[in-house]
Parts: sequence; structure tokens; C-alpha cells
Amino acid sequence: MHKIPDILIIDDEPLMRISISDALKVEGYNVMSAETGGEGLKSIKNNSYDVVITDLRLPEVDGVQILKSCKQISPRTKVLMITAYGSVDTAVEAMKIGAYDYITKPFSMDEFILTVKRLIALRDLEDENIYLKEKIEERYEFSGIIGKSDKMKDIFEKIEIIAPTDTTVLITGESGTGKELVANAIHYNSPRKNEAFIKVSCAALPETLLEAELFGHERGAFTGALKQKKGRFELAHKGTLFLDEIGEINQTVQVKLLRVLQGREFERLGGTSTINVDVRIIGATQRDLKKEVQKGSFREDLYYRLNVVPVHLPALRDRKEDILLLTEHFLNMYSKHMNKPMRGISIEAREFILKYDYPGNIRELENAVKRALTLSRDKEIQPWDLPEDMCTICREGSKVGERLSYSEPLPTAMSLFEKQYVSKVLEETKGNKTLASKLLGISRKTLWEKCKLYGLLKKEEIVEDNTAE
Repeated sequence: MHKIPDILIIDDEPLMRISISDALKVEGYNVMSAETGGEGLKSIKNNSYDVVITDLRLPEVDGVQILKSCKQISPRTKVLMITAYGSVDTAVEAMKIGAYDYITKPFSMDEFILTVKRLIALRDLEDENIYLKEKIEERYEFSGIIGKSDKMKDIFEKIEIIAPTDTTVLITGESGTGKELVANAIHYNSPRKNEAFIKVSCAALPETLLEAELFGHERGAFTGALKQKKGRFELAHKGTLFLDEIGEINQTVQVKLLRVLQGREFERLGGTSTINVDVRIIGATQRDLKKEVQKGSFREDLYYRLNVVPVHLPALRDRKEDILLLTEHFLNMYSKHMNKPMRGISIEAREFILKYDYPGNIRELENAVKRALTLSRDKEIQPWDLPEDMCTICREGSKVGERLSYSEPLPTAMSLFEKQYVSKVLEETKGNKTLASKLLGISRKTLWEKCKLYGLLKKEEIVEDNTAE
């Protein structure tokens, strides 16, 4: 059930203000009114309105200023301008700024109400679209992990099964595939979710410090140990300990870690008292621990203690159906953070995004989208907004844009790109200009002109063109 729309009327003519207010109230709307632009602006700052109806000429603050302020304070509020015949040009300019429509005095109240109803219907449609989009995102999201591919659905299902248990989990996958997100999902969907969730990057700590960080130390245990310090295992008591890049730990720490996994007990560095802990352990690594065991750099018994429930995250190149879903997610997220609304991604840019292999996986895609959004001067992400590595990949692995030196003026670079892109489409359609024009989204005549401009016509076509002239 839709909520009753809230409408603000700003007009310095009492009769006009009261007439509009009464007519809208009869339609069942919640109506507030203001006599001056200053009062109206104050009301907009203090309340949330679905629609603002304002006269163009007002004391203190005029209708255009009301519109501009409304766009900043409440971007989703619709603004309808009321104007006299002599101010129509100004009203049209207001529409360019973002007003929904304008209506000239004198006007029929029936016509006016119809305009408001259309505006409310548009607002409801936008709300519904936002709601549906959020529902779609929820459908393909699990605790911050996004994916609709079968591989990711299997991982979501596995997380739901193992999260309520205390089983040790080993998450594997390339760098940037989201191993920490999976660890978060397991912890926050478990009975331990209200307890500590301690994270340790084993690769970021020197070997000499890692042992003390994990198990703590007593005062005087080593130079600089001025007081007793609890380790990460103690801090994670009753909660979860996430050991990221666990394949990097040395043999000494491996022995101690094995003991904790077996008996949930250990001693602080330099201490003699045994400490018992109740900790769930989640490990993660981009290394192949089986191979590390064969090489002798990782203990076999520790590997099997860790690998009770394995969760392997596929590389992004192996879950292509998730790429655009993730791209849209990052685009929406960063466009809000940067306050830079975007319509989306152009067809050409989508092709580059889908064809790229992403050695850096999701992290690389996220950075690429953020970069493109930052550099874009359009309302859509274009191929030239994307990183250079991504731009060089096109259909069947061919390279469109490889001739661009990235030192050319933008118009020249765009022309070079267009020439190569049109050439590639013609190649794929075997010279069928009717089909090529459909794929390019332009008329056959426009395609012919571009082919002539870029020297892409065959000899017989040039003869035909000269004959026609």
C-alpha cells in the first residue's frame, strides 16, 4: 500500500494558495503551504515532501532558488512550477535545471490536478523501481557477497550450512576473490556473531612478531616486552579468529597452532601457565597448501586440522555471469559516495568489461569502476574511461584501441577508436552493412558515411559511391 503523498505549496497569493490546497486535500493528499520563498525553503529543510508546487515569482527567495535548493536537500522530491505568461522562458530554464513541469496562470484546476496526479504516479513508479532493484540485489547478495552464478550459489548454500557450527574452515582462492567477505559471512551468521571477531594478516607480520601477536607474551619475554600482553587467541575467546594468508606462517608457529587446534590450549610467550580458549578458527590462503605439504614447508597434520571444511572461491574470470552484477553494484555504490549520478554503462564498455580476465579479481574490477566513474564526463561509463589494460581487449581477444597512444587529444582518440570498432563489427558481419548498422545502433546511411570517412569502403563500393555522385 502506497503512503499518502506529502505536498508543499509555496505561493504569495492567498486565494491561489488556498484554492490549490483545498483541491489537493479533496484528492486525499497531505498538504502544507508557505506564503514566501523563505518560509518554503525552511519547510523543505525540516520536512520530507514528495512534491513541491511553487510560484516562480516569490518574496525573499524565488522559485528557481527553491528548485535548486530542493535538488540539493531532497533530490527525489518533484518540483512543479507555476508561472505567468511573461515568465514562460524562465520556467523552461527551470525545467532544464530539474523541474518536472510548469503550468501557466490562469489555469483550469482540473488540468492542474491531472498534472499533479501524473507527477505522483511518476514518483510512485520510481519508488517501485528502486524497491525492485533492491530486491534483485538482495536476491543475489549474501552478507555482502554478490553473485548469481551457480558457483556462488553453491558457496552461499555452504556458508548457510557451516555457519551455525564450530567447525574449522579453510577458505582458498586467488587474491581479490573475497575470502575475507566469506569469513565475515560465516562469523556473522553463527551463534558467535555477538562475540569478538579477530582478524590477523599472517603475511603482514614479521615472523618474529607473529608468535607474540597470536599467543601473547609475559613481561620480560623479550627485549621491549615491558608488560604482559594478551594474544589474538585470548582476545577471540568465545568468538572467531580469522587467520588470513595462513600459508605464510613458519614451522615454529605451525607447531603451536596445531596444539591450539587439537586442544584449544597454549602458553603465552615467556609464560608457563596453560591458557584454555574457546575459539572458532577460520583460515584463508591463496597458496595451494597441498603442494606446500609436498614441498615440506607446511605441516601435513596442521593442513588436515585446518581443512575440515574447505571453501574454494572461484576466480572472477570463471564466473563471468557475475561481472556485470558486480559492476553495477560498484557503480551504484561509488556514484552515491561521489554524488555523481550515472545512467549506467555503455554497450561498448560492457563488452570490454566482460572480455577482460581480471588477474586481480573482484578487487581489480572495483578499482576499475571507481576509476572510470572518477574520470567519466558522460552520464554513462565509456570504453575510454576504463583502465588501459581493459581497453585493449575486444571480441575474440582482438585488440581495439591498441593503436591509441593515450597522448592524443580526446577527439582524435575517439575517432581512432570509432574507426577500429566499426571495422571490427564489419569484419564480424562479413561486410553486411544492414546487419552491422543494427549492431552499431545507427542507420545504414550513417554507417556508409562513417565507412567513407574512415576509408573502410571496398573498391567496388567506392566506384558505386562515385557513380551515385
